[in-house]
Amino acid sequence: MNLLTIEHLTKSYTERLLFDDTAFSINEGEKVGLIGINGTGKSTLLRIAAGLEQPDEGSVVKGRSLYIRYLPQIPEFQDGETVLEAIVRENENEPHFSSKEELKAAARSMLNRLEVPDCEAKIDTLSGGQRKRVALASVLLSTADLLILDEPTNHLDSGMAEWLEAYLKAFKGALLMITHDRYFLDSVTSRIVELDKGKLYSYQGGYEKYLELKAERIEMAEATERKRQSILRTEIAWMQRGARARSTKQKAHIQRYEALRDQEGPQYDRNVQLESIASRLGRTTVELKDISKSYGDKVLLKDFTYIFLKNDRVGIIGPNGSGKSTLMKIIAGWVQPDSGTTEIGQTVKLGYFSQENEAMDESLRVIDYIKNAAEYVKTKDGSISASQMLERFLFPSSVQYTVIGKLSGGEKRRLYLLRILMEAPNVILLDEPTNDLDIQTLVILEDYLDTFPGIVITVSHDRYFLDRVVNRIFAFEGDGRVQQYEGGYTDYQNACLKRAEAEGGQPGGGQEGKTEVRTNGKTHRTRGPQKLKFSYKEQRDYETIEGEMADLEERISSLEQEIQASAHDFVKLNQLMAEKEEAEAALEEKMERWMYLEELAAKIAEQ
Repeated sequence: MNLLTIEHLTKSYTERLLFDDTAFSINEGEKVGLIGINGTGKSTLLRIAAGLEQPDEGSVVKGRSLYIRYLPQIPEFQDGETVLEAIVRENENEPHFSSKEELKAAARSMLNRLEVPDCEAKIDTLSGGQRKRVALASVLLSTADLLILDEPTNHLDSGMAEWLEAYLKAFKGALLMITHDRYFLDSVTSRIVELDKGKLYSYQGGYEKYLELKAERIEMAEATERKRQSILRTEIAWMQRGARARSTKQKAHIQRYEALRDQEGPQYDRNVQLESIASRLGRTTVELKDISKSYGDKVLLKDFTYIFLKNDRVGIIGPNGSGKSTLMKIIAGWVQPDSGTTEIGQTVKLGYFSQENEAMDESLRVIDYIKNAAEYVKTKDGSISASQMLERFLFPSSVQYTVIGKLSGGEKRRLYLLRILMEAPNVILLDEPTNDLDIQTLVILEDYLDTFPGIVITVSHDRYFLDRVVNRIFAFEGDGRVQQYEGGYTDYQNACLKRAEAEGGQPGGGQEGKTEVRTNGKTHRTRGPQKLKFSYKEQRDYETIEGEMADLEERISSLEQEIQASAHDFVKLNQLMAEKEEAEAALEEKMERWMYLEELAAKIAEQ
């Protein structure tokens, strides 16, 4: 049964056209993920569906007695309310609670699961993330026919995200949500709707199926465009032969030509290419020795030591408030440890993408903000201007002279990220980069990091991003203990599962073990996958690593020949020796990775 239908939707915001005569609908029990570039109108569509905003043109038709609950991106509460008072106020008319005491008990249980333990705390005293989790708990306690959730996974750690994933899969009602967590989309949704240049495109299936179907749509559009260009060439030749509009037939022919000529071809957003934008990194990188840090009685770090290697890709995970961002700020020099030393090499140039847009003057125009970092940057394709880089980073020329204050929150985050990358850092710190960046920007960032010749350190709860980017995990496991795991997030999960089985207990640290959820008064149990499998990054490495090893061996052989030929040029000889040493170290690292992947492939085959 159809719950909600929007037809001929047209909506503008200032000079920007968000929706151009498009349509959307959702059926009973359907779970829909809405994706698209930040600033294109995703949150506006959710507000229109929830009845909180009206379209400029078009109709919104809802089923009779349709009950909708809406989670905004930034929730609002009444002044002076406590956490429990806010939830009781919003859910006191829910029919499945027989009394206010039952509602309070359910609220406490839900809040505890979302790590908001103090139910009597004033909402005004909570952080933005805690407020979002309170609002999420309130919405989930309802018996809504349709849940509309704007970024529900923001501010959730991995364990909470997995719990919410299981909860929403078991939820019997319909779901419309915006999220940039691609594993979450793939697991929960039955349909993906993409907002692209004012139009809505629907794809049956999760995120992986969306990628497949979108590629097919683009291929079809390109085939249609090739056919149009071919016919247009024939028509142009006919016109050039001196067609005369004397007959009705010839007039119709000319009109067909003009319509064909004026038809727009498919438009695609260009992806950024920043392979060469980095400063040289010397031998000394970032060295942490015996770092300890506490706030009051809470120990965040205790005697933590690590030397970051060139090309390290490190992901930092752990519960909210465990000390992840504190470690990042210690590396950046923003916070001093209680004890221990931090040594930063002379050639290190840090780029810190923090959770706040540091020092962003919102009165500046977009183009000027980027030009303040660099007028031009050098890539493998030559010098590229700030304006061209903005276009590649999904800021078309029509937006570049807009003041920053008029951008959406997601667009500001994308601009802030570009500014950091334009400054050519060789050590990049990313603190929760997936919270406010859309999927297309994340794909651009991931592709950039593939070829980035420096160190990447990221705090993230996005499992897909961690699998895609990192090769080492630092897990905060409580009492100041940070445990190191090799591989991405899936490797970390497998390691936790093995350790739990060896100890005869339940998996910990966000591991997908048995998850118990309650929806509409019923308890459901789910169990995460236990079989070994390649993570995204392992699969990609397994397919390419032998070729990379062959390239390195060829490079070492070439360097040895150059060394023999440069025996009397000591400056060049030293340079070549250093290059050879670096290539040999890279080859050794690749060989260790290859051995690990071969062993894992054999175990997977045995299963």
